[in-house]
Amino acid sequence: MNIKLITVGKLKEKYLTEGIAEYTKRLSRFCKVQVVELIDEKTPENASEAQNNQIMAREGERIQAKIGSRDYVIVLAIEGKQFPSEEFSQKLEAIVVNGYSDITFIVGGSLGLSKAIKQRANLKMSFGLLTLPHQLMRLVLIEQIYRAFMIQQGSPYHK
Repeated sequence: MNIKLITVGKLKEKYLTEGIAEYTKRLSRFCKVQVVELIDEKTPENASEAQNNQIMAREGERIQAKIGSRDYVIVLAIEGKQFPSEEFSQKLEAIVVNGYSDITFIVGGSLGLSKAIKQRANLKMSFGLLTLPHQLMRLVLIEQIYRAFMIQQGSPYHK
């Protein structure tokens, strides 16, 4: 199984890069993990809605170029479905059982994701109504992916 995290923006905080590296290493026994960081567009202060949509569209084009045609795509979006960890684990297992070997997670930039990327998604997923920095969301996501595999293994990690 291959897991790809497509993210918008560079990660600069050392504590986040170290955390992501740790969970990537832990996940290596279950799957191959690839993290793809894409350049984020600069957003002018007091940008209009039209400008924001153009920025998201440009970022969306970069994201689309990194998605494989046979990937199962999960986007993180506030309007997405929320899962308890156990159900998320079952969902990942079901995706593989249904014939997908490549699962791509997408974390957008500070403005979110374009409509085109959300439409490409097989699943929209939410971690709740809280607003989190997209850099922190990467760490939370990769930890939850690791937790999902540990649940499948019956590990006490989840307890």
